[in-house]
Parts: sequence; structure tokens; C-alpha cells
Amino acid sequence: MTKILLGYARDSVPPGALERVRKLVPHMEVLVTEDRSEIEHALHDIEIAARRFPHDLVMQALKLRWLQQWGAGADWLSRYPEVRERPFTLTNASGVHAIPITEHILAFMLSFARQLHHAVRAQLDRKWDRPDRGGFSPQQPIFELHGKTLLLIGVGAIGQRTAEVASAVGMRVLGVRRNPEQAVPGVEAMVGPHQLLGILLEADFVVLTVPLTPDTRGMIGEPELRAMRPNAYLINIGRGSTIQEDKLVQALHEGWIAGAGLDVFESEPLPADSPLWQMENVIITPHYAGLTPHYEQRALDIFLDNLARYVAGGPLRNVVDKDLAY
Repeated sequence: MTKILLGYARDSVPPGALERVRKLVPHMEVLVTEDRSEIEHALHDIEIAARRFPHDLVMQALKLRWLQQWGAGADWLSRYPEVRERPFTLTNASGVHAIPITEHILAFMLSFARQLHHAVRAQLDRKWDRPDRGGFSPQQPIFELHGKTLLLIGVGAIGQRTAEVASAVGMRVLGVRRNPEQAVPGVEAMVGPHQLLGILLEADFVVLTVPLTPDTRGMIGEPELRAMRPNAYLINIGRGSTIQEDKLVQALHEGWIAGAGLDVFESEPLPADSPLWQMENVIITPHYAGLTPHYEQRALDIFLDNLARYVAGGPLRNVVDKDLAY
């Protein structure tokens, strides 16, 4: 009997999930495990795998027809390029992060606008440090988000949600995406990656939400950072390696840009000797922008919807192009 693997510990399956799966695929055996040895034992009978599945076993899973990963990024494919040739469908959980990461981006922007990062430092030192009385750096005055321009580099599910929220607070939103012909509500103008340098000068905030691919690796380097305004901020919640970190440090130190909100880094955890830790114009969060108490249920809902589509022979949501890795 063919199997469907649910990569959960047996005691951690959300209530009702197992029953819903069995109802959709009564002809399949449901294997619930995260244990590698158990997965290896059943490997040649697995047709569908969801949540946790060891990437190095994909090539050996000869009956695998569909893999539903629980995250959005598929840059793991770069470590297993041979997987791209396997005839299975890979889907991701794109959209599951849209709400929490949008709120994280907004938190970064509001912190810089209201200079909360300086206020927190002053609080720790018990200093009554008002910005209108010379307390903060004159190069970083208080400002409003209303009327500012946000440039989204990558306008997928997260970018679309961010555009919606930014527009609601009165920001002008521009976008960069591989297919600029695809309009997005709330985005005033969309351009292709080849026009990035020209549009950077218009932005007060530049936000990276792109996945890590050969095309996006190191896409923000010296030319891009020098093309930004000296009073602009860079925010990265996508993948750390899309920014050339040494050039970012130089840009922040020499004042090419005003500051950076960073949730992801080239090397994680961020090394203790990184200059970024000590920079007063940098806000660091340790790769938790996507954390939310609703993550598991949202990812499970995507999988169950896709499972119903799979059984019916319909198109699946969030199909990953294995060559592009997103």
C-alpha cells in the first residue's frame, strides 16, 4: 500500500488533522513520524510527504510524487541539484508568513521613524534623552511614515501584504519583481530587476523579501547601496546572503545610508565580532520575523487544501519551480 508521510512526532499532530487526512486518502496508509530510521524503512512506498522529510532521502524515494514543505524558502535545492530532475511536485507554504513578517517590517520602519532604538538605549542608561533637545543624532531625526516611499524588492505573498499595510498608513509603494507586468494592489509602479539601480534613489525604505537564488545572491552590493539616499533605511527579512554584508557594514559606517533593520544574515547566528552589533543605526532581530502562534495551523491548512486538490487531480497551490528554487 502506498503511504503518505506526515512529518510530525506522533504526539504532536494537531487535533483533527489525522482524521481529515485519512478521510481524503482512505486508500493510502498514513505514516506519522519524524524518525529518520522509520522514514528510511518506508521510503520506497511513500507517494506524498509533508512537513518534515530529510532532503538527502528525496532521490531514494522512487514513488514520491509530491512533497509539501512547511516553509517558504526552497534554497535547500542548491545543495541537492540532482533533485531537480526527479519527477515530483514540490510545493511550499508561501503565504504562511505574510502577516507576521509584514508586522515585523512595519515594526522596523516605525522604530526608525520614531527612533525607538535610541530611546531603548537611553532607557537602559536611565537617560531622559529627548530628540528635540539634542539627545539623538541630528542625522536621524524623527519623521512620519505617511508620505514616505517604500521600495519592495520581491513582491510575493509577503510583499503584497506589506504593500497593503504600507499603503494604509499613507506610504507610496514601489516594487521590483522578476515579472513586472504582474500588477499588485497598493503598488504604484513595478519594475524588473534590471531597473533596480534607477529606482533605489526614490526610496526612503528598501525592503528585501526575495528568496535566495543564484540571481539574488549578493544582489545588494556597493553599487546598490551607493544608489540609495543617505537618509534611507535598508530592511532585510528574506535571506542574509542577498546582501553583501561587508559592503553593508561599510555603507553604514560611512553614511551611504541612514540605517538597517536586519532579521537575517550571511552567517547565523551572527558572529559576536560582527561590527553590526555595535552600530547605533542598526536594529538586529535573530531571524524570527516569521514567528507566530498561528504558523502550524496556517501551514496545515495549505497542505490539506492541496491534498484535496491532489486527490481530485486539480492544480496544486504554491508549486515551486525547482530550477528557480521558488
